[in-house]
Amino acid sequence: MTAIRRVLLTAALLSAPLAKPPAGAQQEPMRIRLGTMAPQGTSYHRILQEMGERWRTATNGQVQVTIYAGTMGSEAALVRRMRLGQLQAAALTSIGIGEIDAPLKGLQSIPMAFRSVEEQQYVLSRMRPMLERRLLERGFVTLFWADGGWVRYFTRSAVEHPEELRRLKIFVTAGDPRQPDLMRSEGFSPVPLEWSDALTALRTGMIDAIPVIPFYALSMQFYTVASHMVALNWQLLLGGAVIRRSVWESLPPEVQEAMRSAAADAGRRFQERGRLEGDSAVAAMQRRGLTVHTLSPADEADWLAMCERLYPRIRGTLVPADIFDEVMRLRAEYRGQPGARE
Repeated sequence: MTAIRRVLLTAALLSAPLAKPPAGAQQEPMRIRLGTMAPQGTSYHRILQEMGERWRTATNGQVQVTIYAGTMGSEAALVRRMRLGQLQAAALTSIGIGEIDAPLKGLQSIPMAFRSVEEQQYVLSRMRPMLERRLLERGFVTLFWADGGWVRYFTRSAVEHPEELRRLKIFVTAGDPRQPDLMRSEGFSPVPLEWSDALTALRTGMIDAIPVIPFYALSMQFYTVASHMVALNWQLLLGGAVIRRSVWESLPPEVQEAMRSAAADAGRRFQERGRLEGDSAVAAMQRRGLTVHTLSPADEADWLAMCERLYPRIRGTLVPADIFDEVMRLRAEYRGQPGARE
């Protein structure tokens, strides 16, 4: 065969359409690896497993999900793994989603910003289209949003006033130096750590206080060392689930619709369990020695005043200025409504 004939044959083969699989042949299923920091065996883990099973059933086995619970590192690591293609989806708190796009931190990085879950939901519902659009632009589709209940401070010694918290070494999530810097400016002693190191740090005295939802304090045994809890609604733990846009857009519309429906149901169950288990977790820890410190109105007013002093420094640093302003505008809008719940 001459060189010219070999070139022409190669060109013909490359331009020919690929052969279609035989009729009835089973396509290779799409395998979705979903990461979460929720501990294995918890209700959150089970809800995600059930969502994955619904995806499998609704797609006749063409979408198969493996859940990696608490085994893939920090939330920043989960986001990195998604970007590298090692994971296709993740259930994250706003800290993790903030690794994709910082504005979401505006709904959780403003301490004592919300007086009720209804207030936060009002703000989120109006900001949601913008937040989801920004995540989409960065390569991720939002599957659901949910909150996990109120973050509370768990401490080694009794704390009822900000001055008492200033004397303690406080856990903060490693990775962003702006939060520790801000806390030091207010006289606090932050210690940046990964969540996987938190219990050891408590046991060794590296930290004395940790802000966390009660369910996580129970499941991770933080309360066995930090046996005091301040009954103060510090922040609502907001989060959700995302999937890589390239994966999502490779699915037919009818598959997307079935998966989104199952994800929305999972989000509702996350929310319900988070609030229910928050109360039951506190009761369970009290039976095992946790002391809950209920604040006087005067002490609670001091906590709020301290937080509000920080707001001008949070705006434009931890939270982009435009997002901070929109949160505050919507919060004021909610509070101005007749019968708004406090």
